[in-house]
Amino acid sequence: MNLVARMCAENGPPVMPHLTCVASTEAEIRTLLDDYRALGVNRLMALRGDMPSGAFENAGFTTATQLVSYVRQLWGEDARICVAAYPEVHPRARTPAEDLHAFREKVMAGATDAVTQYFYNADAYLRFRDDAQALGVEIPLVPGIMPISNYVQLSRFSDACGAEIPRWLRKRLEALQDDIPALCDFGADMVAQMCERLIAEGVPALHFYSMNRADLIREICKRLGWC
Repeated sequence: MNLVARMCAENGPPVMPHLTCVASTEAEIRTLLDDYRALGVNRLMALRGDMPSGAFENAGFTTATQLVSYVRQLWGEDARICVAAYPEVHPRARTPAEDLHAFREKVMAGATDAVTQYFYNADAYLRFRDDAQALGVEIPLVPGIMPISNYVQLSRFSDACGAEIPRWLRKRLEALQDDIPALCDFGADMVAQMCERLIAEGVPALHFYSMNRADLIREICKRLGWC
């Protein structure tokens, strides 16, 4: 909250706090939302989140859809509510159709924008976008972009969150994993090429997961001619 307050006071870019709801009570969520609103925040990333170790679901919120509906109720129609989307299917979803339906429910509850889980297969994003539009979902769907700097960490993280690393890419990264500069150069080239295709396909924006590595994002942007 202190960081959000400081950023709002600096009058810089619009601030969009991330709010997870699982294992939180309605009173706790209401307090946070009221505090954000008092700071002038009118946009939010609404997420279910992961269950904390040792915690348990209570009578509060259990889905992001419930959180979106609650924020819309409290903040009114002028609020921008962003949600997550999963082009390669959420790990907890039983089928792609179930996952797509869950995404549509968040939109119907009041979501105005979505940012996807990262991916390295542009076709997965484009297919998800087309399938969502076929169901009447027209909100901006911003692709999430993850830079590549450490193969072992990326592999573990991807396996945990359900993001697919294509077989050809795994082979290249495995071959380069002991040469970090070469791996980072290859990763920046590959990710920039994917971004170019996404831009050509008309994506509304790109969301970079910087992981506190602005240098990696800068290298991608250089290859895109942005800096």
